[in-house]
This record gives sequence, structure tokens and C-alpha cells, in this order.
Amino acid sequence: MDEELMGDESSLETTGESVRQLSVMLENRIGALHSMIKLINDSGVHVLGFSVQDSFDVTILRLVLTEPDTVETIFMERGIAFTDNKIVVVQLDGGAVSLANCLEALSSSENNIHISYPLLVRPGDYPLLAISVDDPEFAAFTLQNQGFKLLFQNDLSR
Repeated sequence: MDEELMGDESSLETTGESVRQLSVMLENRIGALHSMIKLINDSGVHVLGFSVQDSFDVTILRLVLTEPDTVETIFMERGIAFTDNKIVVVQLDGGAVSLANCLEALSSSENNIHISYPLLVRPGDYPLLAISVDDPEFAAFTLQNQGFKLLFQNDLSR
């Protein structure tokens, strides 16, 4: 499925449009997450990664999608409030061992990490990490200068 969604590793961009993360608030009830994912899947869009931040009465769902424009339209048509943020998606070529180097690079750029979560796809069998930071453009610049491969929205879209 990875190759179907994202092509092979040699086709990854070195620059491009930032990956977009859509965030929605869900009622904290059984089945709310399933209903949202089903709505997205029924539109032909794939969820590539997600993060759930639960509280007593609401849940914040953050999503990385193959086609964020399509889901944005669905949300607007259905009156679902959402936010759209640029994030950085970094490929950890050294696996979990390279996480410390990634975090060191972000620290050196004085970028605070707000949210981070792994993605469900692994092009070239490398783990991917979605990171929401203060300044995604500067974080991307810093990570690339430190030798990290980044993925952009075009890499994730079909």
C-alpha cells in the first residue's frame, strides 16, 4: 500500500508544499473517531497518520491525509469546524536511533515541538514522524541541512 500511495523512495521531493494537518474536535463518545475516519475513507481519501488528544468532554483529532483539500471541502459542506496547520514530516533513515539527532536539530533551531506522532506509512521501510513546530519552514530548512529527508504534501498525495 505504501508504494501505491506514495510511489517509490526515489520520487520523494526535496522541496514542495508543506504537509497539512487538519484538526477537528470530536465529542468524547464511543464511535466518534470511527465515524470521522469512515467519513474520510468514504470520500476516497486515506488517513496516513493521526493523533488523538482526549479530555473529559471533547477529543482533538489531528490528521495527515492523502488529499487534505478534499477533506477540507467535506468539513466545510457539513459544518465541521477544523483548523489547518503546516507540519514537518521527517524520514528517520536510521530508525528509532535517529530520533535523538532529529530532536537535537530541532532544538538547535530553537523550534518548540507542539505535537508529534508517527505516520502509518513507511516509504522505503523507514519510519516517518509528523511534527508540529513553531516555525515549520525554518524547521524544514534546519532538518534538511542536517541531512534529514523530509516529505512534502506531494509525496503523500496519490
